[in-house]
Amino acid sequence: MFIEFLLLSAELTIIKYTPMSGFETIDIIVFVAYIMLIVGIGLWVSRDKDGHQKNAEDYFLAGKSLPWWAIGASLIAANISAEQIIGMSGSGFAVGLAIATYEWMAAITLLIVGKFLPIFIEKKLYTIPEFVEQRFNTTLKTILAVFWIALFVFVNLTTVIFLGAKALDTIFGVGDGSLIWASLIGLALIAAAYSIYGGLSAVAWTDVVQVVLLVLGGLVTTFIALDQVTPDGGVLRGINHIYDVAGDKFHMILDRDNPEFNNLPGIAVLVGGMWVANLYYWGFNQYIIQRTLAAKSLEESQKGIVFAAFLKLIIPLIVVIPGIVAYVMFSQPEGTNTIPGVVEAFTKAGGGLDNDKAVPLVN
Repeated sequence: MFIEFLLLSAELTIIKYTPMSGFETIDIIVFVAYIMLIVGIGLWVSRDKDGHQKNAEDYFLAGKSLPWWAIGASLIAANISAEQIIGMSGSGFAVGLAIATYEWMAAITLLIVGKFLPIFIEKKLYTIPEFVEQRFNTTLKTILAVFWIALFVFVNLTTVIFLGAKALDTIFGVGDGSLIWASLIGLALIAAAYSIYGGLSAVAWTDVVQVVLLVLGGLVTTFIALDQVTPDGGVLRGINHIYDVAGDKFHMILDRDNPEFNNLPGIAVLVGGMWVANLYYWGFNQYIIQRTLAAKSLEESQKGIVFAAFLKLIIPLIVVIPGIVAYVMFSQPEGTNTIPGVVEAFTKAGGGLDNDKAVPLVN
């Protein structure tokens, strides 16, 4: 969760971003101050308490002390990572609001998962593999644990760090990849500085800060983008304009003749296998469900689930709409504000479009 907020802290200081504009002094100050704030909070909340020696429950379950609002915020923080902010905005550019199907289905899934939480809470579990061991055997637990470690290291973490680094390469540099390796290493070291030392307590409480910034910063980004999409300005005027010139981007169910149909196959998404993936992700995914296991009580845990479901309803406004705005700015239909360099920024050197630059360049 930390990586995407390095990007967000930069975006909050940019009123009109154009490619190759670089950071000003105030941008760098905000950026560095944000890093110091998050690392400081993480280290402070996970410090040794007088008269208490840290144990496994403190590290893995934050001492079972999390209130509902911290659980809900941390669930969203664990879910909304760099690959979603950048990738889903890119999908908004290419597909439109239909990609929000994943988000709104997740809100329903969270409510279903909340009904099954007593099974996990009453067993006083630390991890999902521990539940598998109790339900089946140690061999299956080991297989699942090894699979998850490989999945998180070689898929989740690498994707999150790479896309975060790609965003920083675009904002700090010119998007040519020259800063990718420095950004990769820097992001990994900064995130590890507090999360490895402090465990879930450090992660969960910094998540609260970051979700507040995600929602507020995302709304600011969306409003600024809508305000700038027309020459005359105005958020309402911007909404009307993008709907008029890119109405097909607001279709929730894609037709078979849509070029993105194979990626989002119409009604099949709503009634098909996506439910299986959602129930796994929100109900049995270790780094997600672990937040609910750290609740003060079952009631607090279930309240946290409901709060997370509410937050999932507003994520499309924060993530997808800026991608649609970026599409309109790129395609330049009549009545759209012309921003120098936008078309070139989305065009790859060898041809084709780079949708993943929707968030860094939308302002």
